[in-house]
Amino acid sequence: MADNTKGLADVVAASTAVSDIDGRAGRLFYRGYDIHDLAGHATFEETAHLLQRGKLPNRAELQAFGDELVAGRELGPLVSANVAEIAGKQKPMEALRSLVSLASADDPDRDSVAPEADLRKAARLTAQQPLLVARYHAARSGKGVPEADPSLSIAGNFLLQVAGHAPSAREAEIFDECLVLHADHTMNASTFAARVCAATLSDMHSAIVAAIGTLKGPLHGGANEQVMKTLESISPDGVAQAVRDKLAAGEKIMGFGHRVYKTEDPRATHLRRMSEELSGDDPKYYRMSKEMEEVVFETKGLYPNVDFYAASVYHYLGIPTDLFTAVFSISRMSGWTAHVIEQHADNRLIRPDSEYIGERDQKWKPIDER
Repeated sequence: MADNTKGLADVVAASTAVSDIDGRAGRLFYRGYDIHDLAGHATFEETAHLLQRGKLPNRAELQAFGDELVAGRELGPLVSANVAEIAGKQKPMEALRSLVSLASADDPDRDSVAPEADLRKAARLTAQQPLLVARYHAARSGKGVPEADPSLSIAGNFLLQVAGHAPSAREAEIFDECLVLHADHTMNASTFAARVCAATLSDMHSAIVAAIGTLKGPLHGGANEQVMKTLESISPDGVAQAVRDKLAAGEKIMGFGHRVYKTEDPRATHLRRMSEELSGDDPKYYRMSKEMEEVVFETKGLYPNVDFYAASVYHYLGIPTDLFTAVFSISRMSGWTAHVIEQHADNRLIRPDSEYIGERDQKWKPIDER
């Protein structure tokens, strides 16, 4: 086996119409739409409809989809009864893995992988994920969750329910754009895990639990949280030296470089702008991020990826640092479910080959002769 296939690098694992990347040009597309055209123009609800149902909705379709999301966001009795206990015993991504699994028991389509059932479950999962994160945070904080405001979007209601007060219109718009930017990203590790599970004709909730469990791993999710911890751990006057010291010690600076992009991650372009806008009277973390970006590029030639500026954006929006990866799952739910729908629609069991590198022609001996 060639070394460049380790980790399935450059191996085409599936055909998909959901999203595409041009790594050399630094471009990302959702169903043929450039992310630069969608970000700041299409809402997260429109983007979820595009990914899950194959097209940008017209006004009537968006209204119907919005009504479906509102109707589906209420948590079932089993999940509701266990949020507090789970919040007391598990960290955010562990808790979400457990709560989504429990949600399958409350779902009216739990036993079906039919196309119509998958669409309904996709909408419910997309609507419920923000509330699961908010309910988890409230439970561990000993607080209640404000009722959703029907005038607010998924993004606006999440900020309301986590912070406990209504966001400004601009804050809701910025977070909505964040959700759009993170909605899908081709065959990343968590999406592949979801598709492998779905390919066995397991149900959508099981596939999403597989995706969440994969996102939980620090080599996939969690980089934005680590970026924020790094920013908080160094002096604003010592950014350049701290970065050079870490690199000299062989440490990785989280939030830089990408397996696919050979130039700047197109999502980082938008997040940098949002971080600068939100920084306002508190520019410390934006300025530190900008300096860190310049030093890393000068020293290693690496560009920031989606996680780097997402850290300061989420911080400025008042989202607790340890919820950053959970927030990622709110957005990516739209893409994960779209891939599960696609896998179920044209399914073949995903079963790659392997190259055996162990001993051969071993002879069995009784235990007393070993």
